[in-house]
Formats: sequence, structure tokens, C-alpha cells
Amino acid sequence: MFSKQEMAILKQQFWTSFGQYMTPVPSAEGFKINWVNYKTGVKDLHFKMLAGSTAATISIVMAHAATSRQTLFFNQFMRVKNVLQDALQEDWQWALHVPDENNKTVSCMYTSLTGVNIFKKEDWPAIISFFKPRMIALDSFWTKVKFGFETV
Repeated sequence: MFSKQEMAILKQQFWTSFGQYMTPVPSAEGFKINWVNYKTGVKDLHFKMLAGSTAATISIVMAHAATSRQTLFFNQFMRVKNVLQDALQEDWQWALHVPDENNKTVSCMYTSLTGVNIFKKEDWPAIISFFKPRMIALDSFWTKVKFGFETV
């Protein structure tokens, strides 16, 4: 077992490694981008990557305090679901008004890779290989649809 400090250090090392690995990859618009802290430009709408001791998950999270606003965004995503699926080339889970890791109500679309552990460096290539194409696909998708979300 690792101490909390050791786990924090390993997580920081992973995200630093992932960021360095992704640095040469430009956004869909050809710009330099911070892939680890991707900015959608829409308040309370995030592309989130999580990695823990049993799985890695990538998601689109609507964290608006008002669940009515989450519903509005969720429905907007439903209208562009085919564009999202075309970009990702896979189906994701969709969840309206569910608790997140901090027990806050959010709505999200997500997929996970099970059987990987961020605290095992030998799993890092699999986790990076899971996150990289999906973040690139999300960026491509977002470039096409983001203007429709700015008015929601």
C-alpha cells in the first residue's frame, strides 16, 4: 500500500507525463492546448479524465448547480449525439442527475477502462492510450458543436 503522499506524488507524475506526451498534439483548430485541463469555454461544462486504482474514466460533465440547467445541456447533447458518436467511434454511457465522486449532482456522458491502476507505472501506457484518442476526438467534436452550447 502507498501512503496518501506517495499516491499524490504518483498521480502528479502520471498527469505530468500525460501532459508532456500530449504537448506536441495540436487542437482540432491547430492550436497549442492544455489537454490535461481542457477548457470548453462554457461554465460548469468539463471534459474530465479520472484515473484511480481500478479504472480510468473519461467524461463530459455538466456540473451546473441547477439541475434544470443540466437537463437543458443534456438535451442539447442528445441533439448532437450522432456527431459525438461519429467523433468517438464508440458508444458512451449517458447519465442524467447522478452523484459524482464528491456526492454533487451532475449529468454526464462517459466511458471507462477497467483493470488499470494509476499507481502501477506499468499501467500508464494503457491509460494514456485510452485517454489520448478520446480527448482528441472530444476536441474535434467540441470544435464542431461548441457554438450551439454558448447560447444554451
